Amino acid sequence: MSTDKSNDHSGHNHGENVDHAAPAKTDTTLPAAGTGRATYRIENMDCATEEGVLRNALTKLPEVKNLQFDLMGRILRVDHMFSTDAPITQAITNLGMQPVLLTAQAVQQSTLGADLPGISTKEKWLLAIAGLAALTAEIVAYTTGDERSPVVIGLAFLAIALSGKETLFKGWIALKTFTLNINFLMTVAVIGAAIIGQWPEAAMVIWLFAIAELIERLSLDRARNAIRGLISLAPETAHLQTADGSFVDTAVAAIAVGALIRVRPGERVAFDGVVESGESAVNQAPITGESMPVDKRSGDSVFAGTINESGVLTIKVTHAKGASTLDRIARSVQDAQANRAPTQRFVDAFARIYTPVMFVVAILVAVLPSLIFAQPWYPWIYKALVLLVIACPCALVISTPVTVVSGLAAAARRGILIKGGLYLEQGRHLKSVALDKTGTLTLGKPSLTDVITLSEISVNQVLQMAASLDSLSQHPVALAIVAGHAAKAATPENAALSAVTDFASITGRGVQGAIDGQPYWLGNHRLAEELARCSPEVEAQLNTLEASGKSTVVLMDQTRALGILAVSDTVRETSKAAIAALIALGVEPVMLTGDNQRTANAVARSVGIQDARGDQLPEDKLAAIESLLKKGPVGMVGDGVNDAPALARCSVGFAMGAAGTDTAIETADVALMQDDLQKIPEFIKLSHRTAAILRQNIIFALAVKLIFFVLAFTDQATLWMAVFADLGASLLVVANGMRLLRR
Repeated sequence: MSTDKSNDHSGHNHGENVDHAAPAKTDTTLPAAGTGRATYRIENMDCATEEGVLRNALTKLPEVKNLQFDLMGRILRVDHMFSTDAPITQAITNLGMQPVLLTAQAVQQSTLGADLPGISTKEKWLLAIAGLAALTAEIVAYTTGDERSPVVIGLAFLAIALSGKETLFKGWIALKTFTLNINFLMTVAVIGAAIIGQWPEAAMVIWLFAIAELIERLSLDRARNAIRGLISLAPETAHLQTADGSFVDTAVAAIAVGALIRVRPGERVAFDGVVESGESAVNQAPITGESMPVDKRSGDSVFAGTINESGVLTIKVTHAKGASTLDRIARSVQDAQANRAPTQRFVDAFARIYTPVMFVVAILVAVLPSLIFAQPWYPWIYKALVLLVIACPCALVISTPVTVVSGLAAAARRGILIKGGLYLEQGRHLKSVALDKTGTLTLGKPSLTDVITLSEISVNQVLQMAASLDSLSQHPVALAIVAGHAAKAATPENAALSAVTDFASITGRGVQGAIDGQPYWLGNHRLAEELARCSPEVEAQLNTLEASGKSTVVLMDQTRALGILAVSDTVRETSKAAIAALIALGVEPVMLTGDNQRTANAVARSVGIQDARGDQLPEDKLAAIESLLKKGPVGMVGDGVNDAPALARCSVGFAMGAAGTDTAIETADVALMQDDLQKIPEFIKLSHRTAAILRQNIIFALAVKLIFFVLAFTDQATLWMAVFADLGASLLVVANGMRLLRR
């Protein structure tokens, strides 16, 4: 992550950088205080239908405080006040589901996308036999003109028994829990068709619905596989160095932190680690999305899942299996789908109202024409059953989670880790993005360029005293001054630093400390003015240096300015293109920096930013975010103590260069895995594309239903046609949503 810590010398407490703490954004993954948590794998929890049944049943228990559903991983987390998990397990079992209580280790493996049961051969054969029976029943009924013959009823009953057992059971559970879901509607439609003698259609309806459920499972598996694909990038074995120095192929689960592994050309790295020996180019695209390989040598970090291009590397393992950057990315992507996008929440809420309303409408269609207008019962009951099938919100409900997960997985492939559908959708609404300067727009590695003495003290003495004061800081400017002093020293004796006592930081301004019992201050232009050390000569020197884009600090004693030091940073090659892309998208880039206004203006001009705000203290940055929020949602790139209040207030917080940074990956709203600002406009474009596909799916699903409503009332639609249309709509919206996975 980047942090703008140019000339502000903000308290020199930069060794305590905090990665996007964002206190206003609550971590909903933690159980509430005083509660226990039970985590279950539920094999037959595939979509919002099962979620609705579980939610209705469990929320009736007063001891249940919170529910979290991960449909992609078939995981349910329950925060509760029970002394044991048994009552929850029993409540889920009563719904006809098979809950498996997971241990902490199993939870992690599950979250990582552990293999879930596929479709068995037995299921496929049963569906095939059911389909043959249903089709034969249709043919016999058509050729004989008798839909109620024993042969037709027998074939239809066989088809219903083989393909509809689970649907009918779920329909019964839905009735018991007063949940009017798709299974309940389908059960009523099938039973109703059988009662009025439409046995072939009842068989075809239940079989087509079973096929639709099967295809939905396959579609969700494809979305799951997008997440599992991330984990599969890391190999299952590695070449482990043994005590005698030889290398042996070993399962990664048996390799501990601190072990040495060898990675040959063309092989994938199995663990996060540090290169002990060897040089090579490593393809980091799976982690950072970088298109070009990165040179690695002794001391450089490498990530699990990346590809060694050329030389042989010996790597010291720093993270065990399950704790690598790749694992955290996959976990975050999978967990993110539970953080539902506004569109998904809307669709779920719409379906909860729409389904019972349509059930009531179907009942009215079935009974009112006959009771009020003396119409024959059969045609209106049949129309009502067709309406029930059409009313199934399957295509509408399934379209949103598949699209959102596809968008999250597509972003992860590009080195953009989005922490939920909420932020994926919020991206397209951003009106402005606030950016730090140092480490964000610039490389964040300033170097010492000027040392000017303003007294009888020599240039070397000014540099030596400033370096002594700055030696207690990890601030980029401080490091540049210390490094500059070491580089200019002719001998090791000259490079020695003075002991500093009574050291104190001055937030947003600089530091102070005593050398040989005499107090000194080292800080920015603002501090010099506040201490009344900014004479006309000092002011002129500072203005000249700052006008050229350099960051300045002033060394002062109790009465005067002793010297001025200047450092300069280099603008990133990608910054100008990123700013241009943001402007093209209608997003206003705003620079918020603790550096002086002249330096801010110089850097802003070089990258194309019109609104550059310098001399920003933490409260100033927060106020700037507040003012920008009046125009619309605001994104912010930054971290550190100074940025925490503003990051907590912004709409979307971005972390740059988060690869390998545990805190950044876990707490940022959007983590950019490499230091490339161009990922921000790429994220915004993906957000626009995801929203467009969501709109297309919703409009298409509703249009299909509207068309079939008309066909039903004009006697053009049959029960099996309605199911087939719903199946086709589901397939099309899923396929459309998964277009996001294309590169």
